[in-house]
This record gives sequence, structure tokens and C-alpha cells, in this order.
Amino acid sequence: MTATMPCISADSHVTEPPGTYLDRIDPAFRERAPRLANHDTLGDVMVIDNGQSVVPFWLIAAAGRPTEEVRLDSHKTFDDLYRGGWDPEARLADQDTDGVVAEVVYPSVGMLLCNHPDVDYQHACFNAYNEWIAEFCGYAPERLVGVGQTAMRSPEEGIKDIEAMKALGLRGVMLPGVPPSASEHRDYDDPMYDDFWDAVVDLGLPPSFHILTSRSDTPFAPHIRGPKLNNFMAIIRGNQDIIGTLIFGAVFERHPQLRVVCVEADAGWVPHYMYRSDHAYDRHRNWLTAGELSRRPSEYFHDNVYLTFQDDWVAFKTAQLMNVERLLWANDFPHSDATWPDSQQMLAEHAGVLSDHDRRRVLHDNTAELYDISV
Repeated sequence: MTATMPCISADSHVTEPPGTYLDRIDPAFRERAPRLANHDTLGDVMVIDNGQSVVPFWLIAAAGRPTEEVRLDSHKTFDDLYRGGWDPEARLADQDTDGVVAEVVYPSVGMLLCNHPDVDYQHACFNAYNEWIAEFCGYAPERLVGVGQTAMRSPEEGIKDIEAMKALGLRGVMLPGVPPSASEHRDYDDPMYDDFWDAVVDLGLPPSFHILTSRSDTPFAPHIRGPKLNNFMAIIRGNQDIIGTLIFGAVFERHPQLRVVCVEADAGWVPHYMYRSDHAYDRHRNWLTAGELSRRPSEYFHDNVYLTFQDDWVAFKTAQLMNVERLLWANDFPHSDATWPDSQQMLAEHAGVLSDHDRRRVLHDNTAELYDISV
């Protein structure tokens, strides 16, 4: 069998070209703007804030490359990357190669920027990126669906940011995994964010939380047990913590129309998580703090949380233990975890356990409805 067509990827990426930030950033931050440089070992990298951190392009954008080539000492240049990472015309051809008719497009450098401690610097970088990604997606807006970024320096500014994204034609917003207010012990469940959650609902811009944007869930986080590869097993934890904060903090209770997207954290773990959240609330809510909920935690998860995943075969096999209407398949192109260019072969095997109706929901209709995609 073949996968139900057409397929939409709910999580794909760009590899930001050298001028993305330099050409558009607030002049006050231009000397610190992310820029392309060559590293003796890593090859071409994007240097953030004059060397505070770097994004090794080849390491993160090696979709379809042999495993032996996904390594730190690549010495590869930007020209060795897939041109579709920054050229929208080439990107459409990459979609055709993978049997994909549209993609929801996220950043690459922008993910690491979410972990930068200077929120003013973040804000300047994200404004520049939003302009660039709007231009990139504007080439074929029916097939390239852009997601903007906000530093969330305050909820009020966050609302202004998403209004600007809407005006640019972007169709979603990616939030930092940890808001700046967390330093004052005020997380996304704090009532200070209520107006922001109302605004994203009113504007129709689904908010996304992507893995690797919560500071502690990167392969280079300071506290890793065992080999660094062990931390790869834990990168979904940041998103689980965010979802739990929104559920137990009664955010969905106060904003029942709010829908958030958990991006690239897989979905096979969800049935157990839903059970565990109900157990925790039923047995321990009187001594462990939580908001007042009128429904079971699993019901909020069922209705209010979308999940993207690539080749998580467990998610396909356990889809009936979740809300099939909230599962979004993705190919993650051009990142190194991508199923591109072999997505159709993978889906023919993994998605074959789904009914025709559920397969079409997961591979196309759920994403199309969430982001108003017409192809």
C-alpha cells in the first residue's frame, strides 16, 4: 500500500541563510547579529552573539545523509546543504520528492536563540527572522506555512508581536519553552498571560512549543547523566513539562478554545502520560498544588493539545488511545531526524495500521484545518 495522499508536514524547518539576521536586525544589535562563519572542525556554522553559541549547520540539516556523515567533524560548508533550506523554489521540489504538498515551517537557528539569556537580543533576532520567513513563505503561501517567533518579553508585547505576524501572513507563533517571567516564578500558567492566550485564539495563530527551546533539554545542557547521547532520550521532557503546566495550572480550564502544538516531541508516550496525569490529580491534588479543574487532566490533553511526530511507530499503533484529531504527521526536513526523502515508504508501513479516515486525518486534514491550508 501507499500512504494516503496528499500529505502535509506539520513540522519542517529552514536553514537560515547568512543575511537572515544581519540584513534585517535592529541596527543597535547588528554587531551581535547571528552570522555565518567557518569553524575548523564543524565547518560552516551560524555564530550567535559573537560566539556565545554556534549552530553547526551540517549536523542539524543532514536529512537523508548516511548515519556515518552525521557527525561534528564534518568540515562541510553552507553550499553543501540542501538549497531548499533557504530557497523556496528549490523547497517545492524537495516537497515533491517526499510526496508532500505543504509544510508548516519552523526555524533552526531560532530554536537555539530561544535559549539565549538576553531577551532584548532575542526580540531583535526574532523580528528579523519573522520578516525573512514571511518573504520565504510568500513565494508559495499555499504550500509554505510560516510560523513566527516572539521573545515574550511581556504578555502585552507578545500580543503586539502576534498581531505583526498576522499582518505578515504568518499562521502560527513559536514561543520560548521558558518565558522570561519564569525568573520571577511566573510561568505560562500565571494569570498574567490570560490576555495573550485570548489573543492567539482570536487571531487564529496556534501557539507552538518546540523541543530544544527550554534551556535544559539540549544535548549540551550542563546537567546530563551518562553519555551525551542519553540526553537525546530526554529532549521531550521540556515539552511534557510545558503541557503539564498548562493543564494543571488551569490554563485550558480558563481558555477552553486554546489549542497548543507540541512540536517534534513524538506522541507514543501520550497514553501513559494521560493516565498518569489523571492519577496524580485524583490522588494527590490536596497536598500538591494545582489549579481547580472541572474536567480530568486527560480530557484537556485530549481536546487542547496537538502533537507532531515523524517516524514514531508507537504513535501510529496507539492512535486510538489518543485523540486522532490532534495527531499531526511531520517529515522534519531538512533536519537530521527527518524522514525525507523516504517518507512515503515509511508511511506505507507505519500508517498502514490506521483506518483510511484516520490516516487522512493524521497525514493531511488535521494540519490543514489547524492552519487553514487548502491544498
